[in-house]
Amino acid sequence: MKKIALAAAALMAATSALAQSATESTGVNSVLGVAPKTEDFVMKASASDMFEIESSKLALQKGNDATKTFAQQMITDHEKTTMELKGLIDGGKVKGAPVTALPEDHREEVDDLAKLNGAEFDEEYIDDQVDAHEDAVDLFRRYAAEGENADLKAWAAKTLPALEHHYKMAQELDKS
Repeated sequence: MKKIALAAAALMAATSALAQSATESTGVNSVLGVAPKTEDFVMKASASDMFEIESSKLALQKGNDATKTFAQQMITDHEKTTMELKGLIDGGKVKGAPVTALPEDHREEVDDLAKLNGAEFDEEYIDDQVDAHEDAVDLFRRYAAEGENADLKAWAAKTLPALEHHYKMAQELDKS
């Protein structure tokens, strides 16, 4: 843990926004509980929403009934948060650029899911949902606590309970 903290301190001491982005993309900020920069938050939140929507569209085609019910709620809820974030950006309250395509790691997960069927698909989809929502809860919690943009910070705090609920739902599906 000390090595991680020292590495994080060295990265944070480096100049420019790139150092902060590096600490967010490597997970160092998460380990230390540091809020992401606004631009990083916008990118990660929008990528998370896009992954939830894309993977859940597959689940509507390939999943069992419980998976399909969960997937439909993910699509509905994450399309809503995508639009809310876009509204904050378009309204000039938040500076940042949402992703326009799935980042490579998420694209690979969706591509891998597309190759699966039946119980194997359901198991992998739910595992991905547990991981994705754990990450999203962490991201939103950190920004809601210490984010630099007041409007985005309030939105993250308002959105967090729904993400926590999604996380619990995914964990319950993972047990069954």
